Amino acid sequence: MAVINRIAGFADDMTAWRRHLHTHPELGLECHETAAFVVERLREFGITQIETGIATSGVVAVIEGRGEGPTIGLRADMDALPINEATGLDYASAVPGRMHACGHDGHTTMLLGAARYLAETRNFAGRVALIFQPAEEGPGGGRVMVEEGIMERYGISEVYALHTMPGAAEGSFETCPGPMMAAVDSFDIDITGQGGHGAMPHETRDPVVAAVGMVQAIQTIVSRNHYALNELVVSVTQIHTGSAENIIPETAYINGTIRTFDPEVQDMVHRRLAEIVAGQAASYGVEAKLHIEVGYPATVNHPDQTAFAAETAREVATGGTVVDDRRKEMGAEDFSYMLAARPGAYLFIGQGEAAGLHHPKFDFNDAVAPVGASFFARLVERAQPAA
Repeated sequence: MAVINRIAGFADDMTAWRRHLHTHPELGLECHETAAFVVERLREFGITQIETGIATSGVVAVIEGRGEGPTIGLRADMDALPINEATGLDYASAVPGRMHACGHDGHTTMLLGAARYLAETRNFAGRVALIFQPAEEGPGGGRVMVEEGIMERYGISEVYALHTMPGAAEGSFETCPGPMMAAVDSFDIDITGQGGHGAMPHETRDPVVAAVGMVQAIQTIVSRNHYALNELVVSVTQIHTGSAENIIPETAYINGTIRTFDPEVQDMVHRRLAEIVAGQAASYGVEAKLHIEVGYPATVNHPDQTAFAAETAREVATGGTVVDDRRKEMGAEDFSYMLAARPGAYLFIGQGEAAGLHHPKFDFNDAVAPVGASFFARLVERAQPAA
């Protein structure tokens, strides 16, 4: 089989839902209008057990199956990104500075499509918990929902999620057991020196030179402090300082990101950053303060659930391919918190040729939504067959 016939039958409705969501993007934890739209659709489907306000604007809804059984969790993220949209579409973002550039409008739509089908058929045992999550792009709505007890409150035994993937064949799937996406931390360094005239540097303690020295030294963490065959990225992404060509500034600012899979490697990077900042500050006679923000942990799929999800994907894939041993990548995902709390799997679904994620011209491919909805629906039916 491929796309479930009933889901294919309301594909136009799914397109309308998705484009409405695309026009009205919201950021972070404040996805209230999106949540209200989701709840309205769920009630239209006849779903009555709905909890709102989790992690500020998250939603969990439960569909009861036929007879006793476990509860399987299906998650979709709802938030957008602070990007000015450049698609020129007639359903483009109506909110300047915000757009759905990562496909979360499509993720929400795929889960709504599965919800409609599952609520109509209820051809499964136990229950389905539909998890509509805010703030995947930050500050981590998945963590907040787990901390607020959704896994225990709804008795969720396994949890699954999909993410669109531009560049992969439309309707294909990719996943892997074990680590799939990296842990992400960020660091900030505030440097304070003594400013002065650019023609008299001997009367200053130059934070610009200190910042350059720190950045160069930070590059040696990967090249000289780390075993080359273990995955690690340390990238300096911002340097801000100065205001004119003849003024040595008082301060400088450095910012960057750390991507790891191994906690020991993560600890090593934190230690070396502290040593480098302190040592470079002393050598240049400036003061420097390092702050490390520990972010999302690595996204680690559970082997049994990943194999099962890949088998299910082969039933519905329209792109003809299901890759179950894809290479892990250095991106990050806060579904990691849910996978740390319960067994489950995270999969990519092919978008076809399109602008990349987080690009101002990205747009979710509506043809993929029935495939993703069918995956979620068949996952439930296969995992928890009705008596």
